[in-house]
Amino acid sequence: MLIEKTSLIQEWERAKLGAQDFIDAMPEDKIGFRPAPEIFSFAGQFLHIANTNHRFAGALSNASEPPAALTEPVTKAALKEFALASYDAIIKALQSLGPEALGEEITFHKWTMPRRIVASKALEHHAHHRGQTVIYFRVQGLQPPSERLF
Repeated sequence: MLIEKTSLIQEWERAKLGAQDFIDAMPEDKIGFRPAPEIFSFAGQFLHIANTNHRFAGALSNASEPPAALTEPVTKAALKEFALASYDAIIKALQSLGPEALGEEITFHKWTMPRRIVASKALEHHAHHRGQTVIYFRVQGLQPPSERLF
């Protein structure tokens, strides 16, 4: 279980760096950009990721309440700070777990699954939404950062 925990933490550290790269690469005046009116803005994508990361971190560590959600409008600095703190919350939650904890069944919303699956689903959620933001760069003629897949 130690290797699995260490690997999960490394994946979350990599995910955090990727999020930082994406937020840093988007110009301040474009963080509110929406490719279509009915979908998240660039900032909205990362606020959604961060707010959800905090809920995942709470489930992983049995914390009662996540911090207050951050909403738009938001500055790039506030977005970056809040988003990166959400990755730190998951990393801290994983670091705090004992050797057997990743195999323990917990409830997240309406599902019951082992903590390791909750951590993996959180990573999948992050990748899904961060990946969507590539188009936000492309349609504005900007080059998106590397995905940091490895």
